[in-house]
Amino acid sequence: MIYPIVLFCYNRPSHLKRTVAALLRNDLARESELYIYSDGQKSEKDLDRVKDVRDYIEQIEGFKGVHIKKHLINIGLASSVKNGVSEVLSKHKACIVMEDDMEAAPYFLRFMNLALEQYERDSRIFSISGYCPPINVPSSFSYEAFLFPRINSWGWSTWRDRWTMVDWEVRDFNEFIRNRDKRRSLEEQGKDLPVMLLKQQKGLISSWAVRFNYACFKAGMLNVYPKYSLIRNIGADGSGSHLRLTSKYEVALYSEELLPFPAESDKAINVNFRDFFKPSIYRRVINKFKIASYIRSIS
Repeated sequence: MIYPIVLFCYNRPSHLKRTVAALLRNDLARESELYIYSDGQKSEKDLDRVKDVRDYIEQIEGFKGVHIKKHLINIGLASSVKNGVSEVLSKHKACIVMEDDMEAAPYFLRFMNLALEQYERDSRIFSISGYCPPINVPSSFSYEAFLFPRINSWGWSTWRDRWTMVDWEVRDFNEFIRNRDKRRSLEEQGKDLPVMLLKQQKGLISSWAVRFNYACFKAGMLNVYPKYSLIRNIGADGSGSHLRLTSKYEVALYSEELLPFPAESDKAINVNFRDFFKPSIYRRVINKFKIASYIRSIS
């Protein structure tokens, strides 16, 4: 079975064209249904670029089928992803999710489809990642994929039954944030995560990914990562709303085929992965203060 691709776009036509061109270089593109969700403009200054995006997506060919939904108003990325993935998964048992600034390697779709088939009934696995951050993978690690408990939001896939595990309201958040052991357990995936979840609950950010990750954390599940990255983020150029200009996440795309199985956890990879997302000492102090203040406010 070849699983559908869900692509979210807004107002960056040049990035979107690179994203689509890279997907079309995958041999499974012609067998894949493509669902495109185009968000509406935030203001008049975005109108022309949103129009350029919509003119372009009407011309896309090379996939098994192209299905387009254009939002009349701006609903934001978090709502677009939450609603769009839910809609596609109401029709398909799994899907592959992309945004308009993700450049895929030639074997990205093959890795995703193989993994979705292989791990569908594996109760340990929550999602499949196409992106691997620029961390050191020990030369002694012989597999082509590894497992880690933190999800990735840049070129990923999951199944309907995992997606429906997410509580988008995070109704147990206060119970979680009061519990030091649970916070420390989440920090094993990255010390940035508890405060990111706090910001989400306070309405300071709008992130589907941190809530998706929290569902994975609560379930005690893992995610499959390629040993070398099959996705490159081309939006860290200051053009987007959620990622500032930075080279931190830059990777070279792996041009050969990788097998998503077998995959195992590795202690050295776990340490390097956590360290990659570790905030500065200054930021960790600030984050600790924010969490303590919030706990006092709800006591």
